[in-house]
Amino acid sequence: MAVSPHPPVQLAVPPSPTEVLEPASLKVPLVLASPHSGAHYPPEFVAAAALELGALRKSEDCYVDALFSGAPDLGAPLLKALYPRAYLDVNREAYELDPDMFDQPLPAFVNTTSARVAAGLGTIARIVASRREIYKGKLSFASAERRINDVYKPYHRLLRELISRAWNRFGFCILIDCHSMPSTGLPVDADSDARTIDVVLGDRGGMSCAGVVTDAIESSLSALGYRVTRNNPYAGGFTTQHYGDPANGVHAIQIELNRAIYMDELTLQRRAAFDRLKADLNVMLGDVAGLCAQQSHHLRYQRLSAE
Repeated sequence: MAVSPHPPVQLAVPPSPTEVLEPASLKVPLVLASPHSGAHYPPEFVAAAALELGALRKSEDCYVDALFSGAPDLGAPLLKALYPRAYLDVNREAYELDPDMFDQPLPAFVNTTSARVAAGLGTIARIVASRREIYKGKLSFASAERRINDVYKPYHRLLRELISRAWNRFGFCILIDCHSMPSTGLPVDADSDARTIDVVLGDRGGMSCAGVVTDAIESSLSALGYRVTRNNPYAGGFTTQHYGDPANGVHAIQIELNRAIYMDELTLQRRAAFDRLKADLNVMLGDVAGLCAQQSHHLRYQRLSAE
């Protein structure tokens, strides 16, 4: 089976925590975001970690930004987080922190009791995807706040700007939050088999996105031969919950791609099927763009008349 070299790793600090692939002109009310495909590992973070770089990389959504990089050709921007989720996870609240990770009590405003914190996967994660502890010792709150100020806040400021730009131009916006998932060990129902799932669509049970959008994405990918499920085991994270507001014309949906479709999960090398998946995702995005044109009156903010 043909493979490609490993995805590149950057150990230097990038000039910006984000990158936006912009279209030549904004043609569709779509915004794509890839919050977990970053591979810039600050040297001080690697030095403080108890794990080797290869283990840290197991939490990456490798290549997801590349798989969706056709969005600008369609007329939509793609926002990429450049730091890895092991360093800081932008798909969380700003301050979801585990108090046991820190060398001093945390401020009262910090959320220390969320399910994500309990799982070790807060804004500053305690563990990687393999459930191994990341850090050798305790962290200072000041170091966490620097990451939040330097990485988290700029990412969400830019995401809000991209959503607002699309909403102002078209009267609504569809935010597609792009992720990947491991092929094994998923928390699926007892009667499900994670190996038979290619794509999981998360719309928080229909609360973050109009059903016609989820239907269109499922129909498009199913027609292309992919096995698609909804909201199991991933119903959507902070991004879909925070930004999804269908009544006001902002529709947010999460897409999880089974990594086994397009990469070797052990070596992190691309499989030969990578190019086909990328082309199929472009087809799906085109189908969503077509839906936007057909259903714009249903997807827009519905202003209530006072009469």
